Amino acid sequence: MFDQPHYAALGLGEIYAKVMDGERLSPAEGETLFACPDIFAVGALAHHARVQRHGHNTFYVRNRHINYSNVCVNHCRFCAFRRDDETQPGAFTLDKEAVLARALDDDGHPFAEIHVVGGCHPTLRLAWFEDLFRSLKALRPKAVLKAFTVAEIHHFARQEGCTEKAVLERLKHAGLAMLTGGGAEIFAPAVRERICPEKISGADYLRIAGEAHRLGLASNCSMLFGHVESFRDRAEHLCALREQQDKSGGFVCFIPLAFQARHNQLAEALSLGGEDKSAPQMLSDAAAGLDRLRVIAVARLLLDNIPHIKAYWVMLGVKTAQAALSFGADDLDGTIMEEHIGHMAGADAAQAMSRAELEAMITGCGFTPVNRDALFNTLPATGPGESA
Repeated sequence: MFDQPHYAALGLGEIYAKVMDGERLSPAEGETLFACPDIFAVGALAHHARVQRHGHNTFYVRNRHINYSNVCVNHCRFCAFRRDDETQPGAFTLDKEAVLARALDDDGHPFAEIHVVGGCHPTLRLAWFEDLFRSLKALRPKAVLKAFTVAEIHHFARQEGCTEKAVLERLKHAGLAMLTGGGAEIFAPAVRERICPEKISGADYLRIAGEAHRLGLASNCSMLFGHVESFRDRAEHLCALREQQDKSGGFVCFIPLAFQARHNQLAEALSLGGEDKSAPQMLSDAAAGLDRLRVIAVARLLLDNIPHIKAYWVMLGVKTAQAALSFGADDLDGTIMEEHIGHMAGADAAQAMSRAELEAMITGCGFTPVNRDALFNTLPATGPGESA
């Protein structure tokens, strides 16, 4: 840990004092941390905050991701996952039997979390998912069912001609315990207009998340970064999540999602010089890796009321995710088993990991693995004979 004179020399003296005293940082101070040239000083502050909260415990979950379809009515410019309809090359929609088969494909050791997310499909209706969720809970009653971004919840409400609250109530009755947290992107309206003009606003994201929390549904929350946003946009986004958490208290974990700059319209525009070259994403691969660590560190420092910060190894890559454990992150997500959204945009990480591999990632960095469920309830360590 660096000392106070080092932080004072960086212009971070007051921020250092606030972190040491457990005081809340302002959006402007978050912006200052993003702009600080000494990423290791920022990381050391975040590591201090992480250890104060979690010690050296690092969490992971034995989970199964199920992307049910990539057919979507939205046209987000950063997305390589979506397709217009079933006839477009690469389009897919799983039937109920295929989804259930994936949930059962667990080597006899049931997943602690089943994670279901897809596009805003034009014809799949809410009743189809209610039936699916009841079947999933009947087959795997102990698994926490985590599903849908708030954008999907809004989409269902439009389809059904009802409120988002009514959608959430129906899904909760069918077995839903938690929302995934995706769809936040960047809340700044001008940026949102450029990257996802058809998606719900940042204000609607926060409103719907609050509705879920008031109904007793937990959720994660997220930020898509490394595209055309500014440091101020990032800091204000994080503080908006913090403000919502003060109000409704249901965010369990924050997920920084690094923009995958391949196979999508936004990546093409950036490479052709059609966007602002001064934005944070115009970095070398090495500098981009450091920027991802910086985002995790600043998130830990600003989000004083959100318990967990995820180093999502699918998007970050294994090595950066491991480094992130010393920059404020305390969770690696999980076994995943199958993930399409990040990989279709160019993510290079594996499609799955075993529990043994995740535990080795954690212990290899000097941390203590803690097996959890989607709600961060601690579970027993790997059982005898368990291979995944």
